Amino acid sequence: MNIQRSKRLTAASLLAALSVVLSGCFIMPGKFTSELTLKQGGEFAFTYDGEIHFLGLSKLAQMSETTEKFEANCYDEESFSRECSQRETEEQRAEWNAGAEDRAARAQEQAKQMAAMMGGIDPKDPEAAFKLEQLLLRHKGWNEVVHLGDGKFDVDYAIEGEMSHDMMFPVIEGFARNTIFVEAIVRKDGVVRVNAPGFAPPTEASMMGSMMGGMAGLSGLAMLGQDGMSEAMPDGPPGFPVVDGTFSVITDGQILANNTDEGASSEGTMQRLSWAINPQRKTAPTALVKLTP
Repeated sequence: MNIQRSKRLTAASLLAALSVVLSGCFIMPGKFTSELTLKQGGEFAFTYDGEIHFLGLSKLAQMSETTEKFEANCYDEESFSRECSQRETEEQRAEWNAGAEDRAARAQEQAKQMAAMMGGIDPKDPEAAFKLEQLLLRHKGWNEVVHLGDGKFDVDYAIEGEMSHDMMFPVIEGFARNTIFVEAIVRKDGVVRVNAPGFAPPTEASMMGSMMGGMAGLSGLAMLGQDGMSEAMPDGPPGFPVVDGTFSVITDGQILANNTDEGASSEGTMQRLSWAINPQRKTAPTALVKLTP
């Protein structure tokens, strides 16, 4: 990749990342282990042990403030950018100063939107992380929540019950439900569809999709360049936490479909499907399990 193209993609990545954060409370897994157990009798158990990143409380969100500074930018047909002349710089500075009131109003509106997305918690409140800890601990299943700094929380979540209705994680009171790590959808005839859209790393393409209108999902590992070609991102988009974990579905039911690399392994009367979750994963984990004869 040449330097000019790298600059274009890095800039697009930053703009898209900031847009994702400022358009809602973007939640990501970090290092974790998660399991979903499904039994033929209809019982289920779900656990998540590890890190969760609330990017609205992270330095990534704070970067939006640093981008609100004047910087002259000039382009030509042969290169991505060039040095601006004094006249061009002065003209752009005048336009920038004229838009100060609009930028202030936009920042205030973004702050209100973020607080609304986060159950009324203002991300700029010095007590925001503590308030979020207390909010999560009020929910059933959140046994331990510890803020590690920069919007990263270490959590111990465990819940069990009857698979008589759909199950999703995480679901947080007052939060916008724009990021679901795992969902189990109950179909007729005892069939359960398991999807884990939040266990695939974010990409340039998905972030740009969000910036253009709505959360685009976190599946895939492609980075969309200006020429429409895809390029691998071995470490994920710059500035974002690295996803590193394991997700497993354990069941004594009939596995009808799955997208694991190795298929099921036997553990007594149970079968285990496992997915390594890291920046190299191209698709979100999914499985179809029949729990009743």
